[in-house]
Amino acid sequence: MTESQNGTDVQAPPHGVVVVGAAHAGVQLADRLRAGGFTGELTLISDEPHLPYQRPPLSKAWLKGEATGDSVLLREPDYYRDQKIELIVGARVTHLSRTPVGVEVRFIRDGENSIREFDRLVLATGARPRRLPLPGADHPDVLVLRDLDDARSLAARVPAGPVVVVGGGFVGLEVAATARALGAEVTVIEAGERLLARAVGADTAAALLAAHRTMATDVVLGALPVSIEHRDNRIHAVRLDDGREIPAATVLVGIGAEARTELAEQLGLDCDGGILVDRHCLASDRWTLAIGDCTTHVSESGARYRLESVDNAVEQANAAAAVLLGEPCPQRPAPWFWSDQGDQKLQIAGLIGGHTSMLVRTDPQRPHRRVALYFTDDALVAAECLNSPADFVALRSALSRGHRPGPKDLADTAVPLKKLLAPMRS
Repeated sequence: MTESQNGTDVQAPPHGVVVVGAAHAGVQLADRLRAGGFTGELTLISDEPHLPYQRPPLSKAWLKGEATGDSVLLREPDYYRDQKIELIVGARVTHLSRTPVGVEVRFIRDGENSIREFDRLVLATGARPRRLPLPGADHPDVLVLRDLDDARSLAARVPAGPVVVVGGGFVGLEVAATARALGAEVTVIEAGERLLARAVGADTAAALLAAHRTMATDVVLGALPVSIEHRDNRIHAVRLDDGREIPAATVLVGIGAEARTELAEQLGLDCDGGILVDRHCLASDRWTLAIGDCTTHVSESGARYRLESVDNAVEQANAAAAVLLGEPCPQRPAPWFWSDQGDQKLQIAGLIGGHTSMLVRTDPQRPHRRVALYFTDDALVAAECLNSPADFVALRSALSRGHRPGPKDLADTAVPLKKLLAPMRS
């Protein structure tokens, strides 16, 4: 049952909640509900056989052998029992249907079919990596990196010989830098004319390109792979559209991910590259909640965009928990993201889409540091900080507090950004 208060649907407190998906978003939601005093039935259903774990280390620490199955866990095993959270792992949800009082969930686990009913549903189904639709791409040594099993497969393959990464996005570049640090020969193939074209500005992309080439990674831009070549049932090369063959023993495909929306579509929810949700994480039926990588945000202006990050998972989980607890929706700070690529640390705050001007701050005494600032109508909207963690903290704080300085306020590179922003914090 719902009622309207100030234009926002207010839901009756649920007796039981089921969350389909148990990655960052799902676990954060469960944690927030229990911390907020929710005492009802709380069930997490995961299609993976593992306890919920962190994904960011998989492209870095895990490949280096610096992380273990225990060290990447989001919560200790006893947490779920102590918090009275029913965690069902290795279960594939096959069907969702509405009931007069909530939702019926059908799932398969260990070959057995189960049917459960709950009175409130949260979808945290995540995303799946895109695959290469090319001849030879079905070879077992053509890999993706999304989950723990993928990371185990990749770690076993890195010592086998040359690694070719198809796609110059965050995951691909993180793996490329890690594999190079382990001594592998690495080539990155990017179809576009620059790296990270959909995620960062041209100046930051150029700086990262130079850094990867300094690491002795071969980066090929503006080239399309057309086939994966095999010899004696082993990969030996990636053939490009210009006829070149790039030697390879292992191919990692890093060309993005697709939101998993099948269950949402069963319920007739609106989807557009993800499950459409508002700032409360309510889907189009104003009853189902959706959080994390499976979602597409619809802003109050009608703009649609996707955010795939730990920060987004946490913030959306907090918003969804507020709905379920009957609390006001928390004010969301500026979105942020980070990527560690070898010795390069990229930190981003805000969204650069639609900016009208930019300013790049560099320091001749510290040439490895740079900050790209993005403005819309002379108001700061986003920042990309490369090897500048102190600047990132100051800029993220300013954006989250609603401070919007202009280019003139931040142009003096002789003065640290923290000092230039200080008057705005007082």
